[in-house]
Amino acid sequence: MLLALDVGNTNICIGCIEGEKILFTGRLSTDRNKTADEYAISFNSILRLYGHHAADIDGSIISSVVPPLNQALKDAVSRLTGTTPLLVGPGVKSGLNILLDNPAQAGSDLVVDAVAAIAQYPKPLIIIDMGTATTMSVVNDQGSYLGGLILPGVKISQDTLTGRTSQLPRISLEAPSHVIGHNTIDCMKSGAIFGQAAMLDGLIERIEEELGQKATVVATGGLAGCIVPYCKREIIYDNDLLLKGLRIIYEKNVKKPS
Repeated sequence: MLLALDVGNTNICIGCIEGEKILFTGRLSTDRNKTADEYAISFNSILRLYGHHAADIDGSIISSVVPPLNQALKDAVSRLTGTTPLLVGPGVKSGLNILLDNPAQAGSDLVVDAVAAIAQYPKPLIIIDMGTATTMSVVNDQGSYLGGLILPGVKISQDTLTGRTSQLPRISLEAPSHVIGHNTIDCMKSGAIFGQAAMLDGLIERIEEELGQKATVVATGGLAGCIVPYCKREIIYDNDLLLKGLRIIYEKNVKKPS
């Protein structure tokens, strides 16, 4: 059984994979102050919550956009499972041809998302990952990673809005009944949900104009499920995309015993 960790700025997604089947996914808050032992206890609790045991894990892999936590997380996984986790980054085989000015600058989460999308969906691809930041990655019809866009995430935008205004309250991310709001809360919800959806629709259109062809659009990330249903463009929602990519990269790098 493979233990896969996707470490974001807000949450850590933890999943166990058997073959190609994702057995479960869970989430923990990303805490830069936790020690390796504290993370090991948290990971063990998640495993037990879903009916699994650390002793069943024979491999592990980590994708992280929080470098200060990498060593603590590696130590936590090693102590819990007895495995040495593979950390996605330079030197790790992904099979992805990255055409950025500096390929080493490609975020590990973007690389993993692209690897998974290429394996499962028709190219060219636009891959949207909606977390702390919203990212859009573009893969051409040859399977090469061209680059993309980075935008403030939905919650960051809302936190900034409420933090810098005196009369606007915090809201939940749910769509109102109408685009035209008739009270402050509905106006804010409309801007958050329909505004983000319209932004994605518009950016997809501009990307396709630049590519010169239609693309398969795939969305993932903790907030994508709130926004994608309100987009006019057809977008495939795949919440397990990054875990699928971690499995593929692990298999490319770890030779299994015969």
